[in-house]
Amino acid sequence: MLLSILVLVLPQGAFLLQPPTAAACNEMQRIELALTPATAAWEICVSPGLMTNFVFDAPVKVDLQDEVRFLEVTQGRSTLNLLPPPDLMRGERIRLSVLLGDEVNQQRVTFSLVAHPDRATHQVEVYRDQRSRDSLRQELAQEQATNQNLRDELGQTRDRLEQLRIKLAQSGGLRDLIATGAISSFNIQFQELKKEKFAPPEEVITYEWGNGYRSDNTIAAEVWLVNSSSEPWTATTGALVDAHGRELTGLKIRQDHPIAPNSRGSVIVEADARRSEGRGELTLSLRDESARGITIPGLAFP
Repeated sequence: MLLSILVLVLPQGAFLLQPPTAAACNEMQRIELALTPATAAWEICVSPGLMTNFVFDAPVKVDLQDEVRFLEVTQGRSTLNLLPPPDLMRGERIRLSVLLGDEVNQQRVTFSLVAHPDRATHQVEVYRDQRSRDSLRQELAQEQATNQNLRDELGQTRDRLEQLRIKLAQSGGLRDLIATGAISSFNIQFQELKKEKFAPPEEVITYEWGNGYRSDNTIAAEVWLVNSSSEPWTATTGALVDAHGRELTGLKIRQDHPIAPNSRGSVIVEADARRSEGRGELTLSLRDESARGITIPGLAFP
């Protein structure tokens, strides 16, 4: 019996056995090294006259089998552009070895360039993400949980804002005075602050007239002042001191508008004081940011 064995050897490439079946010849191929089962070599479809470009997510060093046969081999820091040989035969395989990454953390990857007569993968994207699939799933779950927490916090903030809006709409007038205990059976007492008790006329800020008020927990004064300087005046700090030099706590100042030059305007001050406190003559001082201001002695609250 005569046994004949015929083997065809390619002049420059690998043995030609049969057309490749693993090379899909997609327009673009994405390879994730950490998520793809290890193989001897990833197959990449190439064809004479058609360019195939590799894009890596790290710097690369390339070793291409039969590089001199290729019409073009252009390598960048993390890219590789190949124009295969014109004599490439169907099914021929050429090895491409890539050292991916820096010297501290390198990974060797092998590709098999598989010849196809008229189809090629134009771009190959290679990622070496070191995280496992479980790690990626865990990260995704954490991001989803964080986003849910943010949505919950946003909803709670909206609820609080709505409650504040309702509360603000209901605030004002006698309702607040009753709710805060500022008004009681003693009512709010009022007393005019006499002009003759006050201020040297040479001051740039002078006193015109005012009113004093007392509730169960605070005393307040609305004073009308004249600004004889050339600049607007706004009270920023102040103090209310009794005859013994003790300063009342919790002083608050309200001035809706600056007092223009050669004009008058009002300033309202309020300080903590029970009905037994803040008695006798008190001294009110008010200053702006430049320390310009007025000292008003002899204030007697009701």
